[in-house]
Amino acid sequence: MDFLPDLVSMLQTVLAFVVALSIIVTVHEYGHYIVGRLCGIKAEAFSIGFGPKLISRVDKHGTVWKISLFPLGGYVKFLGDANATSAGVDEETMARLNAEERRHSMHGAPLWARAATVAAGPVFNFILSILVFAGAMAWEGKPAVPPQVAELVALPGGSGDLRPGDRLLALEGVALPDYDRLREVTTPEKPFLSYRVLREGTDLVVEGPQLAPPRAAQVLPQSAADAAGIRMGDVITAIDGQPIWRFEDLVAKVGAGKGAPLTLDLWRPAEEDSGGSTLSVTLTPKIVDMPRPDGSFVSDYKIGLIAGPGFSPVTEAIGPVEALTGGAKQTWAAITASVSAIQHIVLGKISSCNLRGAIGIAEGSGAAAKAGVADFIWFIAMLSTAVGFLNLFPIPVLDGGHLMFHLWEGVTGKPPSDRVMSLMVSVGLALVLMAFGLWNDLVC
Repeated sequence: MDFLPDLVSMLQTVLAFVVALSIIVTVHEYGHYIVGRLCGIKAEAFSIGFGPKLISRVDKHGTVWKISLFPLGGYVKFLGDANATSAGVDEETMARLNAEERRHSMHGAPLWARAATVAAGPVFNFILSILVFAGAMAWEGKPAVPPQVAELVALPGGSGDLRPGDRLLALEGVALPDYDRLREVTTPEKPFLSYRVLREGTDLVVEGPQLAPPRAAQVLPQSAADAAGIRMGDVITAIDGQPIWRFEDLVAKVGAGKGAPLTLDLWRPAEEDSGGSTLSVTLTPKIVDMPRPDGSFVSDYKIGLIAGPGFSPVTEAIGPVEALTGGAKQTWAAITASVSAIQHIVLGKISSCNLRGAIGIAEGSGAAAKAGVADFIWFIAMLSTAVGFLNLFPIPVLDGGHLMFHLWEGVTGKPPSDRVMSLMVSVGLALVLMAFGLWNDLVC
């Protein structure tokens, strides 16, 4: 029965992947559907998944809405399409349509209507990302000013005398009027820091935790830490026998090791309210290409842990305009990071293993779901951005490829032949989407 935990974990990963993909595909295909309908193009079928249908219904517009057996995608089939990719023309259907009916088909509608329908899928993915990011930001709020402690994290030595509700006035003698100043403070290498706080009207100096203790706020999938069994919430107390108290010390020691195996002493909080356990793990850091703020990349040894604060701050609400602006900025940042990564891969500056296929996405879905609902929702927003961006690539079978076909038609006055389009779609699907993505998943 030792295989049961692995089986449960695999099932959770598959379920998370299916849920995430279904949401993103539904939004993407609905973009095609609703804009096509607004442009006068009739949709014959809207399917979530492929293969035999499980359930279906026909709406008042004559569209068959269905959920199919294999939940790994979806499609909208418009009037006149030969197949779900909209790459070919159903000549038999088109031949029996009169002029007015042809106007309501995908291949008889004006070029602008077809192009708008195709572009709507990626656009709706970006809209989903913006709305989800905005919703998450509105839900979490922003740190209130002046800084104030809301909750303390579990640490092996406790959190000193710092308490929830304390208003932070100074840290190690440095005044803290806002969080920008707090982020600028360089903390000494010791387990506790000196905080000056305002507590119930009294000005006190107390000991408190490091701003960023060596604690695993998140464990990245397929990382050295993940393989070693490190869990979210674990605190690294020593590396190769040398005690550490700051996350930056962990980063420095991992980088200085140049890929040599490291032994980490861990403190793992108990599932109950108090106590904890200690253990040791040995792992080997991996080279990872990390993006910089200027768009470049730096390769360094990493173990796959994300830092978190020693305490969470009191937050305040943000308005809808600020939230939507933040959501748009986050979506744009994800797009620009993707463009930069692809550029660096093409130029050979970073590994092609930074591009992942379905297996890598599934593992990311599972890891995000295990981290919590908030992380899973954020992952869906990031993945929706990636799907929207990917679909704009000028590759046959993707929306960008169809837009290139429409551009060709606009320039030459006629679309590519069905034979050419079918061949290009088959090659694009086989070589780019399946072979490369799956290859990276298997070898990286």
